[in-house]
Amino acid sequence: MDWLLYALVALLWPSPAPPAPPGQGVTIPLDPLASDQSGPLPRVTPARGDNPPLVVIDAGHGGQDPGAASPFTDRPEKDITLAIALAIRDALAASGRVRVAMTREDDRYLVLEDRYAIARRLDADLFISIHADAAPENDRARGATIYTLSEVASDREAALLAQRQNAADRVGGARMSPDPNVNLILIDLAQRESMNVSAEFARLLYREAAPVFPFRPDWHRFAAFIVLKAPDIPSILFESGYLTNETDAAYIDSAAGRREIAEGMRRAIEAHFARRGLRRGAGA
Repeated sequence: MDWLLYALVALLWPSPAPPAPPGQGVTIPLDPLASDQSGPLPRVTPARGDNPPLVVIDAGHGGQDPGAASPFTDRPEKDITLAIALAIRDALAASGRVRVAMTREDDRYLVLEDRYAIARRLDADLFISIHADAAPENDRARGATIYTLSEVASDREAALLAQRQNAADRVGGARMSPDPNVNLILIDLAQRESMNVSAEFARLLYREAAPVFPFRPDWHRFAAFIVLKAPDIPSILFESGYLTNETDAAYIDSAAGRREIAEGMRRAIEAHFARRGLRRGAGA
């Protein structure tokens, strides 16, 4: 992917500009509502090998945002997602094949844009946002769902990002241009590559985890969730089950359920990076 971006930069922007004075670089913000692009970053667990891949786990909601409620448990969604995210982190850390960071490790509030901004600042290879679903008018709805960015949302976000100038001066490894039209090409390429990899990971997660815990029949869906909009990081939003279904609520709020979800995630994440590593080694 990077070689294509650099080739486009060379063709469309052949004369490298000298370094801009501080504060005058050509940049694009992730979103004007993002609250902090320069605060402290979360800790990253170590892993074996040289430059192992990094996955960022995002526990949905937190602080004054409790998320969905359940008639079957006193714990709000924010507590359940944090417990699941911690279980996934611990499973990956114990295996030691990938590095892991979390957007939050306690009950704190983060604006949505800051969640994927953390992943971009860490130069993450994969972003996974953990949630729990709710369907108050259909207590028979149950099972996990994987969301990736929709095509329409991708097109719209690429156009917006190409016009903005303020916070990040690289996308997909390529330096931004003063020309918004060039930026649109770079961002669109990076985002479409990320969407393809995200969908590939969604299929892998279903394959690895479906034997372990239940999914909805329509297990892969597309949406414009803000946390999926990092243009150059493969991202999924994982709905672990329905808090409004008694069986699901008991499962995802149990130690056994968290262990099974974490194991399915671990297997899929490690298989994903092993597959990507083999492809890089083959020159793909």
